[in-house]
Amino acid sequence: MAEAVVIPGGGYGVTTGMLWYAGEVAARRGATVHRHSWTEPAPDAFDATVETWVTAQLAPTLTGRPLLIGKSLGSAAAALAADRGLPAVWLTPLLTAPWVVAALGRATRPVLLVGGTADRLWDGATARRLTPHVVEVADADHGLCVPGPMVGSVNVLARVIAAMDEFLDAISWPG
Repeated sequence: MAEAVVIPGGGYGVTTGMLWYAGEVAARRGATVHRHSWTEPAPDAFDATVETWVTAQLAPTLTGRPLLIGKSLGSAAAALAADRGLPAVWLTPLLTAPWVVAALGRATRPVLLVGGTADRLWDGATARRLTPHVVEVADADHGLCVPGPMVGSVNVLARVIAAMDEFLDAISWPG
């Protein structure tokens, strides 16, 4: 049976906005979705120890070969995905953290990277170097919100969820 693990950000829980819908994409494909919660406060996302902390939080809960879906801080699990050969969807990954970029570079399974040009933690050139599966949203911030009426940000949500469906089709997940 297919499984997916939804991994929160530092201040963005797994039952909010983008992560809720991303998990539902996997559920509608027949996957059992596990929504992870941190058991203690995270270290600073830009301290290299965060990768070890995230791995220690997640590794005991992972069974089989799940799809990983993570937001921001959760992208520190890219090393775990690379080590275990897991496909992943990273929403606003920490592309300015060298250890996240290095882990993404070691990925043996496809990854989808999603970010916005107004997010100081996003690096579009790096994303495109790491994977052909990139969604870059003009003017979107770290929450993937765009300036102007809120419906514009809702449209970003729709675009990202559609891209996730297309990505999972492209990699035949679950296969």
